[in-house]
Amino acid sequence: MSQSPKHHQARKRFGQNFLVDEGVITRIVQAISPKTEDNLVEIGPGQGAITAHLLEGCASLQAIELDRDLVPRLRTQFFNYPKFVIHQADALKFDFAELAKNQPLRVVGNLPYNISTPLIFHLLESRQHISDMHFMLQKEVVERMAAIPGDEAYGRLSIMCQYYCAVEMLFEVPPEAFRPIPKVDSAIVKLRPHAELPCVAEDEALFANIVKTVFQMRRKTLRNGLKAILDKPILEQLGEQLNLRPEALSLQDFVNLSNRINQLKHAHV
Repeated sequence: MSQSPKHHQARKRFGQNFLVDEGVITRIVQAISPKTEDNLVEIGPGQGAITAHLLEGCASLQAIELDRDLVPRLRTQFFNYPKFVIHQADALKFDFAELAKNQPLRVVGNLPYNISTPLIFHLLESRQHISDMHFMLQKEVVERMAAIPGDEAYGRLSIMCQYYCAVEMLFEVPPEAFRPIPKVDSAIVKLRPHAELPCVAEDEALFANIVKTVFQMRRKTLRNGLKAILDKPILEQLGEQLNLRPEALSLQDFVNLSNRINQLKHAHV
């Protein structure tokens, strides 16, 4: 493995915590299992700890790094890999579809904790171009992604991730594996976009808005939450289910509710 560039101070504004534990790095790369033919994309390569191992399995790798001071170091570090391409860019604004060409992406990254949730939603918008994603995230975020109805962590992130992807929490990573040491535990999660959705919302924008709205008021009943976006005549036709709190409904329940509301909306036009 190449030596990491020295004397780079981790930047708080970029949420940088560099992975330094070789055992954890090896375990992550084994989980990803890069193949020669893969179209790999790494978000936030940092000092190249995982990058070096990925390039051993797949010489073609595109990296997206926001910190402009790290970009030339990474180019120097991996100069002998002609198919290593680095984009100095903000992953939150990056068009991942551009990298897919005719081959789906395998996306990996140690995601900054301060942007992890919006970045997941951004990547879900490009899901048709992605075969799988492996991310290091704050453990709490991974628990929210994988949560089921009734769990304290269950919410908007759980439902939207599981609507579009199979979610699998792989293993936990202790704070001591990083420099600087973060104040939170981390975990590795695998997301695999569904080839076919397990349940289909007739209007995905409406479905997403319903989920977002009711979980913004998760301690209230669905009826009280939905008052903000639905007219009274529609609410009156939705039945006793609206007396439940949002965390009581499964993904399938939310899709069914969304489709019923969609049908009622069209009936009232």
